Amino acid sequence: MRGRQTVRDMVLSLAVIGALVGAIYVFIPHDDSRTAEKNAVRTVDYRVEAITARRAAPYPVAVPKGLPKTWRATSVSYEASNDGKGGAWHLGMLDPEQEYAAIEQSDAPAKEFIKKVTLGATKAAGKQAVGSAKWDRYRGEKYNALVRSEPGVTTVVTGTAPYGRLAELAASLEAKKG
Repeated sequence: MRGRQTVRDMVLSLAVIGALVGAIYVFIPHDDSRTAEKNAVRTVDYRVEAITARRAAPYPVAVPKGLPKTWRATSVSYEASNDGKGGAWHLGMLDPEQEYAAIEQSDAPAKEFIKKVTLGATKAAGKQAVGSAKWDRYRGEKYNALVRSEPGVTTVVTGTAPYGRLAELAASLEAKKG
């Protein structure tokens, strides 16, 4: 019967395939809700890395203290430099609205470090009050940032979160040496 296929046969074949795909969709679990989006990002425990970084870093490492549980840590690292200068602490988080915010610290030259961790943000007008301290504001295409430079360390709170959330994270920071 080769060569005697009809349009009717093709439509029936497509109907069978469509029914099969529909059945697979119905019976395979999936969740498109906001909860599924939230659970798709892995939460990490940063306590051990923070202790290790505080011991290794030549500056007091800043870690959030007292943030609500709606803030979730998603990435953490400390990279020591070979020459004892330029070690970098990173703690990435999601705020309660699922916006990204990160704490970045280093004793590397401030200008280059800020440019790197803010993805090229530039200094904006005005300062942001965080507790009794004033932080410099940076604005970029991808990230905004709050920056505080002190002798021996630059602390950057950066991300897609609005300045108010970045300030909330900055206000929670407790800097300690190990």
